Amino acid sequence: MAEKASPWNLGGLTVRELARRVYDEIWKDEILDRAAALAYYLVFALFPTLLFLTALLGMFPLPGLMDRLFEYIDSALPGDAASVLRRTFDEIRRNAHGGLLSAGALAALWASASGMDSMISALNAAYDIADRRPWWKRRLIALALTVGFGLFILAAMVLLVFGGQIGGALAAKFGFGPIFTTVWNVVSVGLVIGFMLFGLAMGYYLAPDVKQHWWWVTPGSVVALTLWLALSFGLRIYVSNFANYSATYGSIGGVILLILWLYLTGVVLLLGAEINAEIEHAAAERGARTAKAEGEKEAPADGGLPAPIALAARRPATAAPPRSRWRRVLALVGAGAIVGWVVHRPRSRARDTDTRRAA
Repeated sequence: MAEKASPWNLGGLTVRELARRVYDEIWKDEILDRAAALAYYLVFALFPTLLFLTALLGMFPLPGLMDRLFEYIDSALPGDAASVLRRTFDEIRRNAHGGLLSAGALAALWASASGMDSMISALNAAYDIADRRPWWKRRLIALALTVGFGLFILAAMVLLVFGGQIGGALAAKFGFGPIFTTVWNVVSVGLVIGFMLFGLAMGYYLAPDVKQHWWWVTPGSVVALTLWLALSFGLRIYVSNFANYSATYGSIGGVILLILWLYLTGVVLLLGAEINAEIEHAAAERGARTAKAEGEKEAPADGGLPAPIALAARRPATAAPPRSRWRRVLALVGAGAIVGWVVHRPRSRARDTDTRRAA
């Protein structure tokens, strides 16, 4: 059996070569547009997911977990976005009947799986393959991932909220000193990060319609988690000190911020998948039999085509002319410049024009 090609070898690429390949794939696979579509579906799936988490937390005698979850949301999101999220969820939970959060948990789970199904489509695009699985199998995978992420969030919340109490109880029972409590607190934070990395690895492993080899931690999941934490913190700082979305969008400023945060979340998730995919494609091009070529669902060791044959089959007869990547950006900048000139043109010239018309 061929030895698995480790993703931490970067497929034989340097960091700069990998960054260039990932950059090209971002535009080729339209990752920014797909992240916008993913944010659209996540908006609809967000509150059913929170309802499902509420029903899940209700099965355990752990008071205050949901309130603590929203405290962490408040610290991660800009204030307006967190306020919209908390206010809307409180209204939904207040209007729900006692049996809704138990009997309706399955309906909430089904609705929240729609956001996961959209992520499956986006990850298939990152791996350059078409999904051939039957709809029921794909839906079951989306449901399993939704439940899995819910359990990971529950475990992480238990460690964050009750980690100190758990460490103190263990120290008292086994006679450990205060050093154990300090070490336990550090280990608890590491376990929370481990749960998040494991959730990302599970999503990258199960969601695309490709045969994968399991890795607990991949470069893509590490980059995605790091960027997500940095972008969440940076967006909060930017909104708190430099931007005022309420002045621009009025009462829906918080909604706009929430959608923007979901969009950035989708971008980093798909970026992590692109990193993993390009590492594997590069390894296949260098002859690794356990790595898949671009567009292949299986590696040569699992029955797929070797990279030279797979790439030759996918290569078009005539190359299409390259499409300008910056045409849309230049058009938007030009439109903004025209609007700015119209709005801020000199008032004296406008008065002279009015005077001549009156004369």
